[in-house]
This record gives sequence, C-alpha cells and structure tokens, in this order.
Amino acid sequence: MTRVFAYLIAALTVLAGVGQAQAQGMDTRDILGDGPGFFGGGSSPIRRQTVNFAGNYAPGTIYINTGERRLYLVLAGGQALQYGIGVGRDGFRWGGTHRITAKKEWPSWTPPSQMLARRPDLPRHMKGGIDNPLGARAMYLGSTLYRIHGSNEPETIGQAVSSGCFRMTNDDVTDLYSRVSVGTTVIVKN
Repeated sequence: MTRVFAYLIAALTVLAGVGQAQAQGMDTRDILGDGPGFFGGGSSPIRRQTVNFAGNYAPGTIYINTGERRLYLVLAGGQALQYGIGVGRDGFRWGGTHRITAKKEWPSWTPPSQMLARRPDLPRHMKGGIDNPLGARAMYLGSTLYRIHGSNEPETIGQAVSSGCFRMTNDDVTDLYSRVSVGTTVIVKN
C-alpha cells in the first residue's frame, strides 16, 4: 500500500509540473524529456566552450567568423567563449564592424521588405514567443537589418541558412545576452 501511495504522489507531482508548464506555453515533452529544452530549440550541435583566442581585441568584444561558423566573446588572458552559430547562406554573408544598438527578450518579428519580396508567404508580423524565428533573445547590430538571435531550430547551428543574421540556440543566445550590453563592439569576418 505504501509503494502504491508513493507512485501516486510521484505521478501527481509530475502532472502538476506538466500542468504548470502547459500554462506557461510548454508541453509535456519539455518536462518529461524529448522536448526542445527550457527555452525551446534544444542544445547546440556545437558545444559552447572557453578556448584560446589569438586576436588583438578588447575583452567584451564579439568576434564572428562566418567561415568557421563560430561566435567568440573575447575574454581576458588570450581566451574567448566560443559559441556555434548559423550564418547567412550564399549571397547573404557580410562583414564589418558594428555595435549592439538594442537588446530584446522574446522579440517580435516583422520581416523586412526584402525578405517579403523573396518569401511572400511569410507572416507580416509575429509576436515574440517560442515559435518566433528570433527565439528567446535578439541583439540588434547597428543600423543594419541583422541580429544575433535565438532559434528554435538547433539543427541549423553550424549551417549557412539565414538571410544574414546570426542564429544561436536559445540557451546560447540567452547566455551571450546576459554577458554583453548595448554598445558592445561586434566584428564580423568572412
């Protein structure tokens, strides 16, 4: 009888957690496994790690190498925090130096006119949320149309698939977002 009671309590605890998660927009896969993870989007196929970094950039600088499909947050002492990213597909890669001019949590998305011309099937506007292509966080780059943003498609990390933005898993973009501020220098090398 005690064992049955323990199983019943455990089942009710799980169901209560699932109910709470569903009220927050998650589904049972997020709680019981097999789901996209806490922020959606699953884990990156390229592990976030601290690496040696040879470059003459101030700590706090973001350095993006589109050929490597890696983003580096420069640290002191010749090191950097390395993240896997998705980059622009052929014809959409670019380089230059910008600054982060805005940061947004669960940003809404309005496709630019250039994108709508290529893809008229896209929605004209999407509220922020787990299904939004900008993911959990976005950092806007200067006056460009480009962002460093989250993605709910972890399989695109390490790929050249975007229209020029830099995609990260939602977990990685949330980590980076917490480490940088508006005004951070972003250097993009092809």
